[in-house]
Amino acid sequence: MVPFPIMAFWLLKTEPGAYSWDDLVRDRRTVWDGITNPLALRHLASAKKGDRAIVYHTGKERRAVGIAVIVKAPYPDLRAADPRRLVVEIEADAPLARPVSLHEIKADKTFAGWELLRLPRLSFVPVPEPMWRRIASLAGT
Repeated sequence: MVPFPIMAFWLLKTEPGAYSWDDLVRDRRTVWDGITNPLALRHLASAKKGDRAIVYHTGKERRAVGIAVIVKAPYPDLRAADPRRLVVEIEADAPLARPVSLHEIKADKTFAGWELLRLPRLSFVPVPEPMWRRIASLAGT
């Protein structure tokens, strides 16, 4: 009997002026790079092909806007001088029916203690399944 793979959930932060959800939809697939924080890199190293990720716009927007799929597991960023730097490849899956703002997330007790709120500079964070479901619910997805 072949076991079902266990899917993990993530949140990827991006400045929409640098690379937005619309850019990902246009490109269909991209290499997600530029992560330098050691904790974010440890999280990234745990990602697997098939995992789902919320695309979150930072800056003035501060909101979750879409869902992406990790289509290639982490591998070394050959363009980086540091061999510990990793990248994954993602594809756009679907926009959220309604973006979910940081204000809404902060106001909801479901998200208490989440790294997005505790460590706001991390650009790649795990999303526990109850929080994933709650964002989907808030988005009307």
